[in-house]
Amino acid sequence: MPHCILEYSQNLEQEVPPVDILEAIKGACIASAIFSVEDIKLRSVPYKSFITGGQEDAFIHVTLRMLSGRTCEQKKRLSHLVLESLTKFSLKDVSFSVEVCDMDRDTYAKKVIHSE
Repeated sequence: MPHCILEYSQNLEQEVPPVDILEAIKGACIASAIFSVEDIKLRSVPYKSFITGGQEDAFIHVTLRMLSGRTCEQKKRLSHLVLESLTKFSLKDVSFSVEVCDMDRDTYAKKVIHSE
């Protein structure tokens, strides 16, 4: 855990490859000391159409979904580390946001199927 979901305006791909942003998010998750590197799951979703405040403004939004049980301070530090990692790309006219969401431990289900 966590599931790190990068949503971004597709026009940013011309300036920064999405895989670079994912690597920055992964680095921030590792720096938080909450997760093991092998537990971090990352994926990205580009948006072709987007409007912010009535304009087509570029954005990056990261949702960090993790099992419940972390303290508010841990989650706050994690969101700030991720936000800091995003702003290091020196992008201009971009809105950055980070959201930490708890997944209920009692109802979360997971199964990994390996090939033989």
